[in-house]
Amino acid sequence: MRVLGLVKRHFRNLDIATFRLLYKSFIRPHLEYSVQAWSPCLRRDIDCLEKVQRRATKLVQGFQNMCYEERLRRLGLTTLEKRRIRGDLIETFKIVTNRENIDSRQFFTVRESLHELRDYRYTLYKPRCHLSVRQHFFSHRVINSWNSLPDDVVSATSVNSFKSMVDKCSDWGI
Repeated sequence: MRVLGLVKRHFRNLDIATFRLLYKSFIRPHLEYSVQAWSPCLRRDIDCLEKVQRRATKLVQGFQNMCYEERLRRLGLTTLEKRRIRGDLIETFKIVTNRENIDSRQFFTVRESLHELRDYRYTLYKPRCHLSVRQHFFSHRVINSWNSLPDDVVSATSVNSFKSMVDKCSDWGI
């Protein structure tokens, strides 16, 4: 909120292009910093972060009386929750395809059986949780979204092609 207040004090009448530049440069990095490690799981924490984006989108001239979803659509933004899921999927892609210097077996178990019709090369096994806190760990929360991706998205050849295919795919776990 402090960074948002700073932007609000120094820029009175923002057009869409200026807002997008300021928002993506100064505000959103604070909201998404290291989100794969600490992703909020409590509704109050999620709402607290989303509240900052709600207020920020009202800074654009003429957007004050629009609903939040309409402001996001006109600005070409998505909710922070969807961005967190997208970030989790991108990080999972990097880990599973060995683009990170991390052993993927520390995070995920790739399902071996390929006899089901919807299975593909990188279907991840979801272990049972004995503690509810485990459900919110990165290695557990991303599995349903990952396994719901189409085969052509998961088999992307590069991180950038994966990102663009994920953006086109609308049904990734929300």
